[in-house]
Amino acid sequence: MNLTENIESAELMFRQILEDFFVSVYDEKVLPSHGIDHHRRVWSYARELLYIPLKQHNSKPACLPSKLIIACYLHDSGMSVETGPRHGKHSREFCIRFLENNNLSAEEYKDVLDTVENHDRKDYPSESDRNDLLTVLSVADDLDAFGFTGIYRYSEIYLTRNIGPDKLGDLIIANAARRFENFESIFGTGNNYVQLHRKRFEILINFFRHYNRQVTSYDFGTDEPEGYCGIVQLFMLMLKNNLTLNELFTELEIYPDDIIIGSFVMGLKTELLLNKKNE
Repeated sequence: MNLTENIESAELMFRQILEDFFVSVYDEKVLPSHGIDHHRRVWSYARELLYIPLKQHNSKPACLPSKLIIACYLHDSGMSVETGPRHGKHSREFCIRFLENNNLSAEEYKDVLDTVENHDRKDYPSESDRNDLLTVLSVADDLDAFGFTGIYRYSEIYLTRNIGPDKLGDLIIANAARRFENFESIFGTGNNYVQLHRKRFEILINFFRHYNRQVTSYDFGTDEPEGYCGIVQLFMLMLKNNLTLNELFTELEIYPDDIIIGSFVMGLKTELLLNKKNE
């Protein structure tokens, strides 16, 4: 079978049972940004990356779609247990349970288990230590951290980890820059696919640069959120009240006169809708 047929076969065999399993073990209210839609998007990005030659040897990634789809759909399942750095270990345990439930050998899928556990390492391994399964999952996960989606996802997870809003911008800019640098080091700089995601990376960076200028004088206790900091303030409200993303949109739309909040809502909705069409 060719690559497209292998991807289609993997989806036919695993996609629905993976989604059913994920929903059974993950509470969306714990961390909405890392729920089933995030994992669908990561699989969508991973599928695309399988067609992009790796910079170091100018050939497409050599990993089985049937293994990659499992890693994509379960890599953050452990966030339902712990949102910190150890979530990969919990994700590995859920992955073992999924394999057992479907009579699949943990030994045969050891590379998947290792990839799931280590996907969130941002001290990116050297070229000689990379394997394509981990490379594709890690980059696909990173791509979902850019654009309007990334603004939302970064803000939510960092706030969940009790990072103060005054420190948010600098930490996100530094982390996202490492992710994009790694992306370019693996897939090059000149192809259209990388340039597409550079634009999404720049949306995120520009947002938090503006945020940093506003945060020095912003009151996060105000009853009238505004601007870039107002968007993050509404994310804080989302976490405090256990709101879903759709409920958050309702909150955001209360502020139609704020051009920045309104533009963000439109950008995020458009991006999420486009991703759904690509799934």
